[in-house]
Amino acid sequence: MDLSEVLVRLIEPAIPSGSEFQNNELIKEVFSNYCDEVKCDKFGNIISLKRGFSPEYKIMLAAHMDEIGLMVKHIDDKGFVHFAFIGGVDQRILPAQEVIIHGRKNILGIIGSKPPHIQETDERKKAVKAENMFIDTGLTPQDVQRYITIGDFITFKRKPVELLNNCFSSNALDDRAGIAVMLVALEELSKLKHAVSVYAVATAQEEVGLRGAIVSSYGICPDIGIAIDVCHGNMPDTPEYNTQKLGLGPALALGPNIHPKLYNRLKQIAEDYKIPYQLDPQPSATGTDAWAIQITKEGIPTALVSIPLKYMHTTVETLCLDDIKMSGRLLALFIASLCKDFMEGLACY
Repeated sequence: MDLSEVLVRLIEPAIPSGSEFQNNELIKEVFSNYCDEVKCDKFGNIISLKRGFSPEYKIMLAAHMDEIGLMVKHIDDKGFVHFAFIGGVDQRILPAQEVIIHGRKNILGIIGSKPPHIQETDERKKAVKAENMFIDTGLTPQDVQRYITIGDFITFKRKPVELLNNCFSSNALDDRAGIAVMLVALEELSKLKHAVSVYAVATAQEEVGLRGAIVSSYGICPDIGIAIDVCHGNMPDTPEYNTQKLGLGPALALGPNIHPKLYNRLKQIAEDYKIPYQLDPQPSATGTDAWAIQITKEGIPTALVSIPLKYMHTTVETLCLDDIKMSGRLLALFIASLCKDFMEGLACY
């Protein structure tokens, strides 16, 4: 597959948390090229199945499709749109952003605020507060009321950019990049024999509480769950021990959220096939779908594979395409290695 083309296609739909039902058709279509079945559950998760030759065993791969965004909170009498956050939006990035308001029709707007020339001295020293920002659409107050209503979703208008050294920048790479990893793994698996059936799940509402992973893992009840997400990439003024380097392979999490046998097997597969990897120690809950999967029902053995990503939760999230390819290949080889003895041995150590 042409990975940059796949990412551009995955990023195309605007899916802030809560809008998955309206906007998941394109992602369903992409999965249908690699899986035996694709369906959407009652929560909005896309659940794709690639059958193995021993279907009594199941592995669930999970990467969330939703992104951070905004919501229309108030429309004032001059037609300016005021907003609230969906997920962990960094308000420092908001001034001068171009946005799309998904109302009765899509309306373009820009986020404005008081210019520095007319700010008080103290105001210039601080980030502009969200309540002091607004969206200007250029429409008359009457047309704003006609096309936009309270509760409409708002997303950032952004075109993907291909950078040097196989790097790629866009909004929503957290976590459409994880979906791309699953697609790479499924394509690799089409060339391999695998005993376990693979459920690749594009989860809903991760950014507001891991909700899609909770309900989908409960419904599938897999023998193994692996979340694919992003972790912080190396960048200036950030401690090296808190980040991972772009282009050096997936980050394998270890810690209480991770089953030690799964971590050891992933690490061993990476070493056997000479796939570069990095270690990502996580001393508590990881804040990813891995946490929701691990504590479903009586507990599910869980792992976390992460793609290093710079500038998370901004409109210029940046990663290296090589890390997506290596992550997908590692997961495919891991799945192909699973056998009855390993699956039954997960209950003891």
